[in-house]
Amino acid sequence: MKGRIDNRPLEARKASPLLVSLSAVFLGIVAGAVLILLIGKNPITGYDRIIFGALSNVRRVGNTLGMATQLILIGLSVSFAFKTGLFNIGASGQMLMGGITGSILAYYLPYSMPRPLYLLVVIVASALVGALWGSISGFLKAKFNVHEVVSTIMLNWTAYWLVYDWIQRFIVDPTIVVKSKPIEDAHTLRADWLTDITNFSTLNYGFLIAIIACVVIWFILNKTTMGFRLKAVGSNRFCAEYAGIKVNRSIIISMTIAGALAGLAGLTYYCGYSNIMEMGKMPNEGFDGIAVALLGNCSPVGVFFSAIFFGCLKMGRGSLAATGIPTEIADTIIATIIYFTATSVILTNFWNARFKGSFTKKEEAMTLALEKQGRVGVDLASLTKDERKALVKEGMGLLKAKRQAEKAKEAK
Repeated sequence: MKGRIDNRPLEARKASPLLVSLSAVFLGIVAGAVLILLIGKNPITGYDRIIFGALSNVRRVGNTLGMATQLILIGLSVSFAFKTGLFNIGASGQMLMGGITGSILAYYLPYSMPRPLYLLVVIVASALVGALWGSISGFLKAKFNVHEVVSTIMLNWTAYWLVYDWIQRFIVDPTIVVKSKPIEDAHTLRADWLTDITNFSTLNYGFLIAIIACVVIWFILNKTTMGFRLKAVGSNRFCAEYAGIKVNRSIIISMTIAGALAGLAGLTYYCGYSNIMEMGKMPNEGFDGIAVALLGNCSPVGVFFSAIFFGCLKMGRGSLAATGIPTEIADTIIATIIYFTATSVILTNFWNARFKGSFTKKEEAMTLALEKQGRVGVDLASLTKDERKALVKEGMGLLKAKRQAEKAKEAK
């Protein structure tokens, strides 16, 4: 046999990241169904309520997209750092710093400022403060080899206490001393036209910012030399350095951009989805972004859809209470999906084995068909798609007949 039945590159015949991610989601949903059954409830009813709570009307869809907005930006932040071989576990702190920046500006900038200029100022300021906060970890990693996990965790708590102090100092609500004063709608990211078309949901300009961020990050990673250098550092730092890439600078740039994205997530959450900040609360979204990045295979497109999926689970879980199913089931499903995503090597090996077996069987079928036609030694890769299809169909019949004959012979 001079060729194979599929002349595509080898990697094109392996399990795609999309298939692996969908497999993790499927297994997570199955695990959730088992848990619901174990507590004596109907899993179909449970999932129906989750879908109802997230997507049953325009307002719920808007709220789901509003919830997904910060998950998209945090997922992009974590995945961008992953591309350079860094683990940005400090997205919560960067999110807090971006959120407090936007909140303080919302209170002190004059309402007479034109709204487009106001939005530009708060967006740029929140991104810059988040970038500055992320760059600290990048600098410590590049110059002193301080592990980014340690530095980002410490900076999370530094941001936590700074925000705790600044809320009391600058924007505290005198009637509820543990919260900031509510931001007026004119100084949030909410827009009347988005509110009207989604029936007063929490969808805001942040969702548009998240979409733009996905496009920009995709362009940086795939169409620029900077993106190539960052990915080269993530693949093999020492080889990248040998090739002349400035590794330390790449690390600082990566954490700076990651911090900017998380800072924007804080702005969209505290000045869009919500309009207050609470003292003594670390945002869980900073850690949820890790799950979003893993499920999305650290690609901007994957992160976008992964965040919307998690947004559906988070918004829909509130409707589970009506069925008597604990809302924590939704969190368990998310955790299970993360587990299966983290063990993606197992899923990848499973699908690769399945694909290899399928192609091997087709090759055997085609060989039998060609032998029957007296075309021994034909290069399979030179055949057209229609010819292959016809030969596989004929060969499968011959394989079936051959195996039946073998079984009959063994029976005698």
